[in-house]
Amino acid sequence: MGAFFQSLPKTLAAGVVLLIVIVVLVGLTGDQFIMFEHAYWTFFVRWLHIMTGIMWMGLLWYLNFVQTRTVPKIEPAEDSAAITKYIQPNVMFWFRYAALATVVFGLLLALMNGYLLHALTFQWGTVAIGIGMWLALIMAFNVWFILWPNDKKVLGIVEANANEKAKAHRVAQLAGRILDPHALLHGGAEELGGSASED
Repeated sequence: MGAFFQSLPKTLAAGVVLLIVIVVLVGLTGDQFIMFEHAYWTFFVRWLHIMTGIMWMGLLWYLNFVQTRTVPKIEPAEDSAAITKYIQPNVMFWFRYAALATVVFGLLLALMNGYLLHALTFQWGTVAIGIGMWLALIMAFNVWFILWPNDKKVLGIVEANANEKAKAHRVAQLAGRILDPHALLHGGAEELGGSASED
């Protein structure tokens, strides 16, 4: 049993199966099953948006507050190769795809709730959420088209000489320091005149 839960895909699948069993059991013992209508699907997409956003920001903060500050202190310097060869490529994979999924689920949620175009064009009542959406789009662009191409040089995934690697390292560090200002606008959209009540 312990070996089963050492596999991340098996553990995630077990969690989904357990969730389905709980939903069915609650439906059988209660008055009604969950109705798979618009409200349910918007809840589910919102949950996916939040979960992928947590992964995206969590990995960003790990990179900024832990890894980039700790790796230069590793002695001897050759020992840091474990980070750059094994850990960082894996972190960057999840980081990139969490950014993509967060944006996709966020846009889908706005579309499902009917304010996608209003928010993206800063219509009245959706300005705060619109700013948050544009910041997320810019940040995801940054991840995929600035940070990742430079990190590939630093990690040796793409051929680069020493000068190119040093320049790529500086660019990647600066690009990776863009933190998450759009969380304020998502979390406080209603108070700031946004559409959090619909989100």
